[in-house]
Amino acid sequence: MESLKSMSDKKTYIDLFSGCGGLSLGLHNAGWKGAFAIEKSEDAFKTLEYNLIKKKKHFDWPTWLEQKHHDINEILENHSENLISLRGKIDLVAGGPPCQGFSMAGRRIENDSRNDLINSYIKFIELVKPKLLFFENVKGFTLGFKNNDTKGTAYSTYVLEKLESLGYSVKGQLIDFSKFGIPQKRTRFILVGIQNDFLNENPKINKDTFFEEIKNNKEKFLINKKLVVNPTLENAISDLLQSNGQIESETPNFKAGVYGEIASEYQKYVRKYTKNESKVDSHRFAKHTDVVKNRFKTALDENLTSSMFRARFQLKKSSTKILEASKPTPTITTLPDDYIHYCEPRIMTVREYARIQSFPDTYQFKGKYTTGGKRRTQEVPRYSQIGNAIPPLFGEQAGIILKKLIS
Repeated sequence: MESLKSMSDKKTYIDLFSGCGGLSLGLHNAGWKGAFAIEKSEDAFKTLEYNLIKKKKHFDWPTWLEQKHHDINEILENHSENLISLRGKIDLVAGGPPCQGFSMAGRRIENDSRNDLINSYIKFIELVKPKLLFFENVKGFTLGFKNNDTKGTAYSTYVLEKLESLGYSVKGQLIDFSKFGIPQKRTRFILVGIQNDFLNENPKINKDTFFEEIKNNKEKFLINKKLVVNPTLENAISDLLQSNGQIESETPNFKAGVYGEIASEYQKYVRKYTKNESKVDSHRFAKHTDVVKNRFKTALDENLTSSMFRARFQLKKSSTKILEASKPTPTITTLPDDYIHYCEPRIMTVREYARIQSFPDTYQFKGKYTTGGKRRTQEVPRYSQIGNAIPPLFGEQAGIILKKLIS
């Protein structure tokens, strides 16, 4: 890959299943250089392309790979020789397969196409042989599916064994991002692998080093950015209230929000470099019916808990949560209807979602806001892109430690 020669002074990585670029943005901020990213969704790739390829020139894309959305299996099928030629030139392969297949419910079906993405990931590692691996997935990844009356092997165990057989020393651990400066209780399975040959040459590091170092480094990292370890939802979004005023949205018949006064260091951090102070990207308000709005207003006025709210209005949807100003949010999903704003009778906007995931306000999201019905299987709208992402602020902390491991 000729273009990588010019990047030899920078640590290089490939982002697999990159989504809209949360992890890549974090690695960019930590001083890494992207070789390329693989993402199947056209919608999510458009967001990554706009922010990281066009605006930041972050990737040094190879000539043999078209700069567009790709399915990993097509790349394995058509470019295996190109991938083998990257051996010794790629320091890190980051990113893990999508999490929908690892729900804690349901049977483990051996020939499920979602399982194949794990094997595609392992095949990719086998061809490229990077020094380091960084893999993220949902908590359910560590739990086995039920097979008849017994629990099957957890996918995490399977992956660890496969990667160890490829010559990696591997450690996986559950990490709660709310303990790393993210205003959201989001526990994820993080796996780090280091090539055994590299470990033999560097006896001072081992498979536990990453997890020890990222924990030890977090306070210093956050203090340097003037951020706190445990920000609240109010810290993250109180300057984005609908009551600040409304302007026309980029989509007809919808209103968008404007900025209020900066009220926390977190807001100062995410608003850095925003030029047009009157316009907030992707801050379009949902149009609720009067029935729904009144329901939300009652919940807020009477300080109902989420369970009281569901019982009061006989709602079947068990996931609806009323958010609390003084706490981090629960894990945000790809469905915005699951959450009611902490002080206004409405759901969250895309920008508020992005704030909760630590995306800066300069990061613009592309594609539809929402989708439904059968289109859900084909389209990845803005809310879903953000709900699926790795928070860039955590990605940056991970990137700093990963760089330290191989420097």
